[in-house]
Amino acid sequence: MREAARRIANEDIEVFPMTAIRAKIGDSVRFSKTVGESDIYLFAGLTGDLSQNHVDDEFMSHSIYGKRIAHGALMVGFMSTASTRMIEDSLRQGIDSTPVSLGYDGIRFLKPVYINDTVTVTYTISEVDAERRRTLANVEVKNQHGDIVAVGKHHLKWTLNAKERAA
Repeated sequence: MREAARRIANEDIEVFPMTAIRAKIGDSVRFSKTVGESDIYLFAGLTGDLSQNHVDDEFMSHSIYGKRIAHGALMVGFMSTASTRMIEDSLRQGIDSTPVSLGYDGIRFLKPVYINDTVTVTYTISEVDAERRRTLANVEVKNQHGDIVAVGKHHLKWTLNAKERAA
């Protein structure tokens, strides 16, 4: 798609022909974050999920995990952050649509995420349905040891912008 770009005068601004989707199979983005204790408490407060798994050291000390674990839904939030990065890449290239999430499928939490683990989310486009303006992405979350801790699939719909619908 970059070969379609052209430079205007002597400026460093690239202009791309508008299109609905600027994502293709194999496009990938990453997002990394160290999960702090404050992340877990803030998430627990926002969602009301004060499960002992997340906020009670003593309770978890007797579990097979030995210590508190992060919310699985927090990992889904990080997946969403990665999808936002994919959308931002498309917006920078120029699109005439507004991408919105249709949801996640097959979310699995395979290993625990502990306080001070660094997770890296990899979001990779696996399918593009240009006619329906939809993409499907494989999402994988790994910890700092390279262990896969969560996986899922994300559906995006690239909706027409209002001005495009009126035309």
